[in-house]
Amino acid sequence: MEQQKPIIGITLGDYNGVGPEVILKALTSNRILKLCTPVIYGSQRVFTYYRKALELKDWTLHGIQSIDQINPKFTNVITCWDDKQTEVTPGKVTPEAGAAALACLQKATEDLKAGHIHAIVTAPINKNNIQSEEFKFPGHTEYFTEAFDSKESLMFLVSDVLRVGVVTGHIPLGRVRGAITQEKITQKLNLMFTSLVEDFGIQKPKIAVLGLNPHAGEDGLLGNEEKEVISPVLEQFRKKGNLVFGPFPADGFFGNAQFKHYDAVLAMYHDQGLIPFKYISFENGVNFTAGLSIVRTSPDHGTAYDIAGKNIAKETSMLEAIFTAIDVVRNRKEIVSPV
Repeated sequence: MEQQKPIIGITLGDYNGVGPEVILKALTSNRILKLCTPVIYGSQRVFTYYRKALELKDWTLHGIQSIDQINPKFTNVITCWDDKQTEVTPGKVTPEAGAAALACLQKATEDLKAGHIHAIVTAPINKNNIQSEEFKFPGHTEYFTEAFDSKESLMFLVSDVLRVGVVTGHIPLGRVRGAITQEKITQKLNLMFTSLVEDFGIQKPKIAVLGLNPHAGEDGLLGNEEKEVISPVLEQFRKKGNLVFGPFPADGFFGNAQFKHYDAVLAMYHDQGLIPFKYISFENGVNFTAGLSIVRTSPDHGTAYDIAGKNIAKETSMLEAIFTAIDVVRNRKEIVSPV
């Protein structure tokens, strides 16, 4: 039975943010160990600091040197850098914390590529202090897309009430229009349909697509992108029998809760999709990277330096990220080898 549990890697993120706190809080529950074998890529020293500082429940963290030493009865911790001189200063941005976050990410990626872990859950990084010769990406999504040789991926925010993907992700708003092409929308829709079927077990997904302009262009009065770029793609998908609808005006779509009638929503750019998602599902939302050969999830929040080390960060999103990773691993396994 133990061998059937998926092994879930969890990366520390920035140790001066809320990552260590939400990891510790999420893993205090014994129910996690019934569902998976957790392996934290981090630091015993960092976790010892937070357990003392936050007076968290005393439970066993099984320190190991490498993945082949894991014990399925415990939460395992691999220390990924020489942490003897590490000083934890919650809320402070330091280059040391960025370097440590990268070391954890690289070690976990190495084990993921080797097939030693079945999925990876990433705690929040600071996208600035992690930058180096080895990490020149806007975020985790782009890092994993390159690391696993994917031509394209989809930033997919999911919860029990809403799933939102974006055509354009971490790019400046001024470059959004140029990045929205028929080819790009087609790619993202294909990734979304495939993910809903293979990762979430939805046999005939129903997808809503948002317009780019206010009021979805108001029939050309406020822009022609809906007519010239978005609608032709949707028509092609519909001709193939896919349940795709839109383009919808984003404000009314969320304001009237139309999202409840669809399995997922494709937004044109980051804030158009993520603002309503985080408003509706902030505490239990999960960031899932669709379109990869591996399973990667993360909480839908950032480092939250302002509350780091104060014992007020909620672990709900981290828990949901772990549960989602477990579910996707199982769903993919059933697709490959159906009973």
